[in-house]
Amino acid sequence: MSSDRLAVALFDLDGTLTFHDTLMPFLGGYLARHPLCALRLWRLAPALAEYAVRGRDRGRLKSRVIRAVMGGEPRDAIDAWAKSYVEGLRPKHKFRAAALAALEAHRAAGDHLVLLSASPDLYVPYIGGALNFELTLCTEVLWSGDRLDGALKSANRRGAEKMRCLEWLRSRYPGARITAYGNSASDLAHMTRADHAVLVNGSHGARRRAARAGILTDEWP
Repeated sequence: MSSDRLAVALFDLDGTLTFHDTLMPFLGGYLARHPLCALRLWRLAPALAEYAVRGRDRGRLKSRVIRAVMGGEPRDAIDAWAKSYVEGLRPKHKFRAAALAALEAHRAAGDHLVLLSASPDLYVPYIGGALNFELTLCTEVLWSGDRLDGALKSANRRGAEKMRCLEWLRSRYPGARITAYGNSASDLAHMTRADHAVLVNGSHGARRRAARAGILTDEWP
């Protein structure tokens, strides 16, 4: 793949495109519609305790929380809720206006649009489709036939794993100039490897780290 002006715009999801986290509302919404799943929530206490005392593995915690809510649930029920959930995210007040404007500016310029999120592929690809991203990369979860296992099939796409995704994009779009948008300190790992990057709505600490790395910062309403 080649072009005289090949460019990729790489967007984080939670806190960058959206105002808030998307995973917990997704799980909470499923639980509200399937209250018998609450019988499995006893699994959350040991998962949180393990996270607190044994290394703070976010990927393992994410898997255990997903399993506590949805483990063993049928694919058609989860998929139906995912579509409904994403449909509810479409109104503009769910997304940052400046983020949508940046996305459309890159689209108008003919850039390749890529969504990169640590949130799971239970629903993130539907968000990518709703916003017309060319490619969606997110954390993949394991199924057992048509029932959700909930273990992570891929690495948790956060921090250094996002950096590996960015390097993979360089092989997919050779010679492309990559612009990356993120909002958290963990996003700086891959943003430092982009050709251009903007940290949006970052914490004070993240903004200081971004400044030291020569990464621009901005506030997106």
